[in-house]
Amino acid sequence: MNSDPIIEIRDLRKTYQVGKVDVPALRGVDLKVKPGEFLAIVGPSGSGKSTLFHTIGGLTPPTSGEVRVAGQDLAALTEAGRTRLRKRTVAFVFQKFNLLPTLTARDNIAIARYLGGFDSQPDASFEEDLRLLGIASRLDHRPSELSGGEQQRVAIARAIVNRPAILLADEPTGNLDTENSKAVLEILRGLNQRLGQTILMITHNPEAAAYGHYIVHMSDGRIIETAQPLQPAEAPER
Repeated sequence: MNSDPIIEIRDLRKTYQVGKVDVPALRGVDLKVKPGEFLAIVGPSGSGKSTLFHTIGGLTPPTSGEVRVAGQDLAALTEAGRTRLRKRTVAFVFQKFNLLPTLTARDNIAIARYLGGFDSQPDASFEEDLRLLGIASRLDHRPSELSGGEQQRVAIARAIVNRPAILLADEPTGNLDTENSKAVLEILRGLNQRLGQTILMITHNPEAAAYGHYIVHMSDGRIIETAQPLQPAEAPER
């Protein structure tokens, strides 16, 4: 196992200006994540979880501090470089599925291939991903013809089609019922174990957090604790 962190964050700070008032969202975050780790990030609303994700994904520039993702210093990247990072290295899965309503599931996935600079046909192993996601027979349906659980599975398929090293899942079960939530969490665990993807997942659900190797607790823009769940999955050696 590679011992070098795939995500390394040092003294990360982010302050937003609301009118004439400075609002700190991150107040000196330090975090190291090794390849293949599955982290659940928990904390109350406003604790900085989503800002941390947006910074790791190159969507939000930090006010200060250092963020290195897959060996790249995000501060040294141009906007084109950050876009390339999101196309090939880091992928997002959100609570809202963000599927294009006029396109079929198949075309929603194909757009991710196109934007990533790949040909339209994924490799053969992706067919197995679709089977495990349970949507192989639903690819020619539009989002309005799919259940919430199926739409989230399409969103996951779109996120992993280019084989990103890092998957950032922001409340991926927030709009799902208990049965579909468990199915999506099992899918994420399977991706982590089968493909070795590094997964960071924001959640308010303690049962969902238990799927992670580690649980990172945030409050007021800081990491206050990192712990293993009561029944942790097998984690890579630190």
